[in-house]
Amino acid sequence: MATENKDLSAYDKTIIPNAKDLRFGIVVSEWNPEITEGLFKGAKAALLDCGAEESNIIRWNVPGSFELVYGCKKMVEGQKPDAVIAIGSVIKGETEHFHFVCSAATQGIKDLNVKYDTPVIFCVLTDDNMEQARARSGGIHGNKGTEAAIAAIKMSAL
Repeated sequence: MATENKDLSAYDKTIIPNAKDLRFGIVVSEWNPEITEGLFKGAKAALLDCGAEESNIIRWNVPGSFELVYGCKKMVEGQKPDAVIAIGSVIKGETEHFHFVCSAATQGIKDLNVKYDTPVIFCVLTDDNMEQARARSGGIHGNKGTEAAIAAIKMSAL
């Protein structure tokens, strides 16, 4: 397990660029809201901790993780942020739907990074069960939202 010995919330603020003058878009899936709200809170807290102004953080909701790609595209085109964070949670079920949604979200976000000069950060949990998702959205492994926010700041500085 990739996160087994890693705290997703850990970062060294002394090596993170100041986010004071940066604008961030956060597109949040409404599916699995317990998880996505935890990820959003982690991302927002890290951005604020690193100097971002609350007024420079734009949040949009979309129905599910499949819709993140379109939401992020519209955010990039319409809001012109310095970075966008795509937050979602897909939990494996009994059908192949899990694989299709995960693949589409992953490839779509990759495509946005190739097409635009605005980094789109992948913060979509793809877990086998709710316990794993909770552990990565503010639980025992920290918060992937925090890690995504730090990536957004770093990528904005490129």
